[in-house]
Amino acid sequence: MTPKSVLVVDDERAILRFLRASLEENGYAVLEAVTGKAALELAAAKKPDVVLLDLSLPDLDGLEVLKRLRQWSSAPVIVVSARGEQADKTLGLDLGADDYLTKPFGVEELLARVRVALRHAERAARDPEPVYRHDDLTVDLAARRVWLGKKEVRLSPHQYTLLAALVRDAGRVVAQKQLLKEIWPEGGSTPEALRILVHQTRHRIEREPVRPKHLKTEPAVGYRLELPDE
Repeated sequence: MTPKSVLVVDDERAILRFLRASLEENGYAVLEAVTGKAALELAAAKKPDVVLLDLSLPDLDGLEVLKRLRQWSSAPVIVVSARGEQADKTLGLDLGADDYLTKPFGVEELLARVRVALRHAERAARDPEPVYRHDDLTVDLAARRVWLGKKEVRLSPHQYTLLAALVRDAGRVVAQKQLLKEIWPEGGSTPEALRILVHQTRHRIEREPVRPKHLKTEPAVGYRLELPDE
């Protein structure tokens, strides 16, 4: 079986060596680029399965690399950067990043994020499954029906729109800005209104809303619905 390939884009040689060793030890084939231009050329030539992208590059800002990459590639991109400000995280997700990991980070967390990105890409490549199941939660997008265990859950239109948006990107962080556009396309709403909507929705789809196992918060960035069961 051909190993999955990971393109690592970072101009710090020590980090490149660390990531190469960690990824290869876990069965991945590693490509390396130290500039944005080289990263784009490698991505076009080799078509990696996942891209790990630093934002601070010597020639192009990583967000510009992401923007150009998203014009023609759907490969999962995980931003791996010391820039942990909310604005950078939000912009990265808005430009098409699948995830955002702030340096320093642990190897196991990085590997987990890579696995999630690969699973999401594989699911997206298949015909979309209209029914989402995770533990005791079932969402049938085709029928617009939701169950918690054997009990059908009634949601308001906004609650259902929120849940459906998260189901379509299950396993990924969906930025607040994106959710606001989907739920209130006419505009005029706020992150606080979204927070309240998430709180209300949790009380409908979680057994223990204060300890949610389905709908998770990524602080200052957005929200994520756990991957469906295999």
